[in-house]
Amino acid sequence: MIESNVKVNSAKAWLLAARPKTLTGAAVPVMIGISAAIAMYGSSVRVVPAVLCMLFALVMQIDANFVNDYFDFMKGTDDEQRLGPKRACAQGWITAAAMRRGLLYTTILACAIGLPLVYFGGWEMILIGFACVVFCFLYTISFSYIGLGDVLVLVFFGVVPVCMTYWLVAPPTPLMSIPWPVIVLSIACGLIIDTLLVVNNYRDIDNDRRAGKRTLIVRIGERGGLLLYLFLGMAGTMLAIAGIIYLNWHDGQFMQLLMTTYIPFHIRAFTEMRRIRKGAELNKVLGMTARNMFIFGVFVSAALLLAWL
Repeated sequence: MIESNVKVNSAKAWLLAARPKTLTGAAVPVMIGISAAIAMYGSSVRVVPAVLCMLFALVMQIDANFVNDYFDFMKGTDDEQRLGPKRACAQGWITAAAMRRGLLYTTILACAIGLPLVYFGGWEMILIGFACVVFCFLYTISFSYIGLGDVLVLVFFGVVPVCMTYWLVAPPTPLMSIPWPVIVLSIACGLIIDTLLVVNNYRDIDNDRRAGKRTLIVRIGERGGLLLYLFLGMAGTMLAIAGIIYLNWHDGQFMQLLMTTYIPFHIRAFTEMRRIRKGAELNKVLGMTARNMFIFGVFVSAALLLAWL
């Protein structure tokens, strides 16, 4: 989207602040959770909680973007030396007061969407929803500054959304009955989505050092960041293959072939990341990584749905 001539607090400004390209990271875990439930239970899955889980994930992602935009602006992290995509508050597209209201409204909307899930999953859903909201704020306010952002991504973009979506969409079963292949797939999903955070922090390593933001990449250095990016994609793929083969025991070799088609995309992005090394050109790798996440989600979901067919 063209970012010139953005009027303050306009619809265009809010759309830019919502960062539509990041919604893939929220949709993929839910998509995998739904597909895993279909692979196990076929047409017995419940449609309403599937829709609610997807809407909740998308709104929470927008909420997280608003929180990140506002608090990084207030802390001075998003300054004129920022290499990544422009931020709404820092650019003056949205005033700080308006952003406070915006993140309040999106938080309330996410809670309103998630509340009916209590009917399908019991009162435990309130605790899980509360944790999602709290850590949405803690990520930007605290955890990302002490190198724990990657842990939150693994948990809240992997384990929680995949496993909870599976459990809510599946016919009523005890919470502790989530099968291990689904848990393995949730970890794989979290690892793949964390590649986006890794390349983002790799690009911003110098800015983060100046701002006192001790991300994992700042702690392990540029070479460590490169190796971590490569490892996450490969490990996520191998774990996904293990989960898929178990759930689709009829044709494990085909599933393995389907998933390994993701690896060349990941290697290509890693090669570009290693070649570019520094600067705003790394935003190209950010785009490639977002595309790869979507490819991963589609491949895993397709493999799981084929298990049902």
